[in-house]
Order: sequence, then structure tokens, then C-alpha cells
Amino acid sequence: MRPRRPARRSGFLGFLRDLVIIVVVAVVISFVVKTFLVRSFYIPSGSMENTLQIDDRILVNQLVPEVVGLERGDVVVFKDPGGWLEGSGVPPTASSWLTNLIGLTSPDDDEHLIKRVIGLPGDHVECCNASGQLSVNGVPISEPYVLLPAGKESVSEREFDVTVPEGSLWVLGDNRYNSADSRYNQDKPGQGFVPVENVVGRAFVISWPVSRWSVLGNYPEVFRGVPDTADAGE
Repeated sequence: MRPRRPARRSGFLGFLRDLVIIVVVAVVISFVVKTFLVRSFYIPSGSMENTLQIDDRILVNQLVPEVVGLERGDVVVFKDPGGWLEGSGVPPTASSWLTNLIGLTSPDDDEHLIKRVIGLPGDHVECCNASGQLSVNGVPISEPYVLLPAGKESVSEREFDVTVPEGSLWVLGDNRYNSADSRYNQDKPGQGFVPVENVVGRAFVISWPVSRWSVLGNYPEVFRGVPDTADAGE
């Protein structure tokens, strides 16, 4: 009796069909997650050291700020408000197409920035007092996340006194003496402020390398004593 080759072939084709379905479903789910929930970005500079290191990869919650509100201390990824970045993007490669699709990489990483939110709409942010601290709505804050050069005590080498407009943010890098943030873009059309609508999301975890895996907090204790602008009489 001849072996039932058609049945064996049919079983193999069924396996391939199931495998293709699994791969397609996985890609679709990853695409949906990337598009609406979470995106991955890499860190190209040292402006957020020591919180973030060059070549760290982070995951960003895209429900912020449209669904979940922004808070002072949040580390946010945002689109260039205009003139903050210079240079062109890196051309995509054949291998990057799939990783972009499933969200492991982002083709427009170099069109975004990442900083820490210091001032929300309406906040009065000023620096620096006699102790080298900045203040928000009249309250000096101590910032444990700030990296300062040896011998420096002031959290900013440049003084500023701003009131954040409605719909905007005032953002600073944690590596305060090496960050082209709101302070250094006050000559741009947006005067250094970042429109809330430019925010892609809040960074919530360092996902790569494994040795750097950690959750990114927003240090609520730092800003706990800062009143809302209405309470501050702004």
C-alpha cells in the first residue's frame, strides 16, 4: 500500500499556514501597540545623564498627555518645536524596516527630543536663588536627578525667569550644564516653550541594555510642596 503523501503534505501546509497566521497576528498587535500605546526610542546624547545614558533605549507611554495628564517631573519625548535640532535623519536600512514596523526602533528618533518637565502651563519658573536652586511658583526645589560638573552648585549656569504660557511646557535636561533645553531656545519662535501637542508621550522604563533596565519616575516628592498657579496667586 502506497504511503499517504498527500496527507503528510497537507499537514505540512497546515503548519505553514498556522505559522504565517501567528506571525501576521503578532506583527499586527505590535503595530497597534506601537501606534496607539507604546513606542520605543533610543537616546542619542548625554543631555539627560545620569538618568539616561547615550544609546539607552526607552519605552514611551503614548497615552500621555491625551488620556493621562502631564505632571511636573515627567520625562517626556516631544517633537522639535522648531529649530531645536539640526541635521538630517539617518536613511532607513533593509533590516530597520521590520524593527520599525513592530516598534523595536523608530524611524524618526532623531526628530524628537527628551527632557524633564519642570513647568506646567501657568507655572512661574525662576532660577537661581542664593542656594543655586530653581523655584516653581515661588517654592525652591531640590533636584536629586540633576548632574552638575565638579565644583558647581547652581542647577543652571544661565539665569531665567519665565511664566509658562497656556498649552505649553518648560523643560530642562538632567545634565543641566550640557543640555540644549528651554533655556537655550528662548530666541526661537516658541521662546523655549514646548507645545503640549508636541509631546509624544512619557518615558516610563529603560528597556535596553538589560543591565540598565529600570523604571523612570517623576520624583513627586520634589514637587510636592509646589502650589498650583491658582493657589500661588499667579
